[in-house]
Order: sequence, then C-alpha cells, then structure tokens
Amino acid sequence: MKRSRRVLFWMASVPFMTLAAAFVVIATYDWSRIKPGINEKVSQAIGRPFAIQGDLTVAWRREPNEGGLNALVPWPEFVAKDIRIANTGWAKQPQFAQLDAVRFRLAPLPLLSHRLVIPSLQLEHPVIDLERDAQGRASWDFAMPPSSEPSAWQLDLQAIGFDRGVIELDDAASKVKLKITVEPLQQAIPFDQIMAQQATDAREQAGRTAGSSAKKVLANAKEKDEDKVGTPASATTYLFAWQADGSYEGTPLKGSGKTGGVIALQQDDRPFPVQADVHIGDSHIALAGTLTDPMHLGALDLKLWFSGTSMAKLYPITGLTLPDTPPYATEGHLKAELHRSGSHYSYRNFRGRVGGSDLAGSLEVSTGGARPKLSGTARSQLLQFADLAPLIGADTNAEKQQRGDTTLQPPDKVLPVEPFRTERWKSMDADVTFSSARIVRGKDLPIDSLTTHLVMEDGVLRLEPLGFGLAGGTVNSTIQLDGSQAAMRGSLKLHARRLKLKQLFPTFEAMNTSFGEINGDAALTAHGNSVAALLGSANGELKLLMNDGAISKTLLETAGLNVGNIVIGKLFGDKVVKINCAASDLAASNGLFSARLFVFDTEDAVVDIDGTLNFASEQLNLDVKPHTKGFRVFSLRSPLYVKGTLKHPDVGVQTGPLLLRSGGAVALGVFAAPVAALLPLVATSHQEPPNTCQTVLEQMRVPVKVVAPVKGKAVALRK
Repeated sequence: MKRSRRVLFWMASVPFMTLAAAFVVIATYDWSRIKPGINEKVSQAIGRPFAIQGDLTVAWRREPNEGGLNALVPWPEFVAKDIRIANTGWAKQPQFAQLDAVRFRLAPLPLLSHRLVIPSLQLEHPVIDLERDAQGRASWDFAMPPSSEPSAWQLDLQAIGFDRGVIELDDAASKVKLKITVEPLQQAIPFDQIMAQQATDAREQAGRTAGSSAKKVLANAKEKDEDKVGTPASATTYLFAWQADGSYEGTPLKGSGKTGGVIALQQDDRPFPVQADVHIGDSHIALAGTLTDPMHLGALDLKLWFSGTSMAKLYPITGLTLPDTPPYATEGHLKAELHRSGSHYSYRNFRGRVGGSDLAGSLEVSTGGARPKLSGTARSQLLQFADLAPLIGADTNAEKQQRGDTTLQPPDKVLPVEPFRTERWKSMDADVTFSSARIVRGKDLPIDSLTTHLVMEDGVLRLEPLGFGLAGGTVNSTIQLDGSQAAMRGSLKLHARRLKLKQLFPTFEAMNTSFGEINGDAALTAHGNSVAALLGSANGELKLLMNDGAISKTLLETAGLNVGNIVIGKLFGDKVVKINCAASDLAASNGLFSARLFVFDTEDAVVDIDGTLNFASEQLNLDVKPHTKGFRVFSLRSPLYVKGTLKHPDVGVQTGPLLLRSGGAVALGVFAAPVAALLPLVATSHQEPPNTCQTVLEQMRVPVKVVAPVKGKAVALRK
C-alpha cells in the first residue's frame, strides 16, 4: 500500500517538476544565443539589416495590477541592448535607428490564442534618421516581403514609452530639415500649468507681431465651456521637453515644447499631452492640448494660436489658400478627427486681430475628397478699410516687403500690379461667409457694413454676393474670377442704390442739408492676373447718377480722387459747388473707357467731359467743357484738357477760341441716346424736393434748336 502511494505521488509530481524545470531552464537560459536567429528573422521581415549588438535578457515577475490567472502567472520582461537598424541603400546616413535598449513585457496566457499582448514598449535613448528624396522615396518605408496568407498571430501593442532621444528629418519632397532633441524634465509639470503658460507666451508673441491691441483681444476674450481643452487630461503631466532647429522650404524653423512620457496607442481615455511653440520665418504657431488613440490616428484637442505678418504665409505650412493680410494674430480651439480615408478639423470660436480690424468665427477643413475644403463663417465688428488693401495688392511697398511679397508697385502706376496667387486656388475648395458690422476708411468716410459669400471650387473664385451697406443705401455685386486658366478671367456685376450723400460724407458741412443720392450700375468682363491687368483688359459699361449734392476740391482730396480735385480746383477754385445732377455713361473696350456721357449740372454751369481713360496704360485724354449759365462765372469761359496719367495728371486750359457762354444748351442736345440709358437709375425719391436728375435728364433728351446770336449771345430754344 505504501509503495503504491509512493508511485502515485511520483506520478503526480512529474508534471509539476517538469513545469518547474522548464521555468528554471527558461529563467537561466542564455537568451543571447538566439540573437542570430532573431536578427535574421527581423532583417527578412523589414527588408534591411537588423541587429541586437548587446545582451538579450529575460526577467520574470508577476503583474499585481492584473486579475485572475494573469496575476498568478509570471510575465517575462525582455531587454535587448544596443539595437541597430540599417538605412535604405540610397539614404545619406548609414543607420535608420539605433537604441541603447528596448524593454517590453509580454502577457503569457494570450500566447495560447496566438496573441502577442505587450502592455508597454520602452525605448531607451532612440536616435532616428528620417529621409525622403525628391522622388518621394522614404527611409521609413520598409520593404516587407509579400505574404500569400495572413499571419496566425495578432499583435496588441498598447503603449510606447521613451526617454531622451534625437530625431533628424531631411525631407527633400517637402523641403524640411529638422533636428529634434528630447530630454526628460527635472520634474513633472501639470497639464493646466503648461496650458496657462502657453496662453501667456502666445499672447505676448501676438502683441509683438500684430500690436498691443491684438494681445488685448486674445487676453480679454471669455472662454466658453465647449472651448476648454484637456478637461479629462487635467491630471496628466508633462515629462519631457523637446527642441527643434532647422528649416522649412528654406525658411529658418525653430521650436520647442513639452510632451508626456507614454503614448497610449489604443486607449482614448489616456490622452497624450502635447505642447509646441514654433517659429517658421516670421510665422508663429503655438498649441497645447492632447492627442488620443494615435494607432488609429485618433483625435486632437488643442488650443491653437497663429500670428505672423500675413496669413498667406501659412499656405506652405497648412496647405490652405489664405489671403494676403496685414499682421495678424488669432486664438481658437482646434478639434480634429483623424482618419486614413479623410480627416476633419474644426477651428472653433477663434478670435483675433488682422491689422486694425477684429476677426472672429468658426472654420472647418475636411479632407478625403478631390481637394481639402474650407468652410465656415468669419465676422468683424469693426473692419479698417486699409486692411483690405493687401487682398488686391494695393498696400504700400513697405507693407508688401513686410509680408514677403516681391512684386513692388511701380512708382508711376496707380493700379495694383501684384499678381493674384491663382496657382494656389486649385489646391483647395472653400465655402465661407464673411460679414462686418462696420467698415471705416479714416474718420471721414464710414461704410456701414459688408457681407459676402465666398465660394471657391476647382480654381474658380466667386463672391456671390459681395454687398455693402453704404451711406444709407446698398451696393450689391457678384464677382467671379476663374483662376484655373493661365490668364485669369473675371466678371463683375454691380448695382449701387440710394447712397445718401450727407451720410457718405458726414464731416462735409455742405452735405448736411443735401437730399441727394447716388445710383449706379456696372457690368464688366476682363482677363489678367492682377487688378491692373484686369482693368487694362476690361469690356463692358459703367453708369453713375448723382443728384442734389455738393462738391469741392477739398472733398475730392479727402475721397482720394486725385484727378477730380485738380479739375474742380481749376474750374471753381476751392469753393463749395452745388451739383444739381451728375451723370456718367462709360463704355469699356480692352481697357479703354470712353465717355458716351459725362456731365454735371451746377448752379453756375453745365460741365461736359468727353474723351477716354485708358486703364491699360493709365493714360488720360479728356476734354472738360464748361458751359456757363449767363455771365456769372467768367473763369469758365475756356475748356480744359486732362492728360498725363492717373498718377501724374496734367490739367490745363485748352488754347483756342473761347466758348459761347450759353453754349451749354447746345451741348445738352447731343446726349439723347445715352441719357435714355441712365433714366432707369433715377430712383423715385421719398424726400422733398423730388429728384433733380429726373428734370435735368428729361431736358437733355429734348432736341435743341439754335438761333442766331442776339447782342453777342446765342439763343437756344427747346421745341
């Protein structure tokens, strides 16, 4: 009996002894012996030499944080030291990566179901060289051997940790050269502290770039609850600092920031904190927030700051076609959903400053289609008119140089020659609504409001409509610019209605009692890649009608009408002249605007302007013929000429016989046809007295009969 018990005891002990012996063998095994086999297998898998040059060891320990059998069974921890991965043959550097050591733990029980579960992979002092050549070949693309059957094993890598390291990037395709060094912080820094510090630093930079008002706008804005970043990450800490030096498309790049220490690859409840403060040339980008689930590209939740001398300089950085602007600064909340098939970014509730104008709104960018698409709304409470000048290249040469444009305006030209960046228009689509509550041009010419709906698709830009609330009236227009062609083609349709003169010039006292209004229409087509080229090729017509107003040399100087103030000064001096009616009907052909009718009726005279204005050469060739009413204005007896250029007009008295003082009646009679085209612009006035132009234009349509002079005066009678 005793013998049988011994036999049973030994039989039962054999499996346990075998298992114990296996553990002893595994624990004491010299794992370095299998390095050649591992090196060979990995080299074959990645298509380039791989080597573990140091020791390969395994340590065993239980995982107290696990439950069930996983807590009872010891887990192996592998440590491979001095790892080298060779670079591809065409790369400049021989090594793609080298690490002092790689550490990872492996869950043993999932091996039974062909699952490699690695809770954490730790990289010690990684040094990585990333290269891409001009042909698009990238050193990080590994030549994996083709496989006809899927692997029976499944890898489940849950997190990656790292310590100090160096990453060098040389990307000829995108013209980026960077060296990034990562070092551990002396102590962990809380998430909220980094967020607050980055906000302070970014706003200080905004003040340096866009002025103290930009700093105040960003600092004084109240943050909404939905704009708060990193609420689930408030307990997260930053563990590492990084520095970056290099260049981007030949422009110096310098940056710094902080990160966490462990990247959770598949857990969106473990956000990875990121912070960056980067200068690319004079563009500044700062961010602070979190990245989650990077293995599946996951999501970004960031506070994002931009500032610089022009938004157009963000194009090579973001890929977005943004306009030329004065110095700007913005702050907003960026949320992104990242997917391989297409991503979605939203810059929510941003606010900022562009030149002297405020700017706010929400924008979205979606990828995955034929082109990225920008959509959303932007608004301004007070828009400085001068801040619109860079949009068409009408800012000064000094301002152009500040924002980096090399096309300087010639000193003898008025029309902007800076080309539109149409080569960028096909890189994205857009659907953006912009509105401004008030526009100011200096202190004397306020514009009530502006609204526009910008649509850009496949290189064609449309503003439909582009509307102004101006001086109690409206200006509505539609503009289309087709940048998909080598020579951009454009079209403009504009309607101005009921612009009140006393509101248009509120500081001009002579207008305070004016009942006058301005109405006008324009329809033009053109081609060319700048404002000068478009106007220099324009075809179409322009009509304008003004009644019951007043005019003076000083007023035209204030309005910036250089030629007009010289002409008025020659005719009337600097006194205020009451205008009964002013009418113009211009026809354009290849940039040559001809006056079918250009006349204004004053208390003292009727002034007829004839000739052409050539926008292609900016040449003036006009005759100004004043026809006095009786003997009151002796200085108006001779006609004027207007020659020279828009920049340097030459206005003088024509030589030859004096005009008959009552010749105005003769002049009016020849305008019957163009006057008929202007009559639709005579809006019925709701004020008293009634619209003066109605009477004047009707008189101009009546044929005139000229009779013999009586005592030196010509007499004109209407039938």
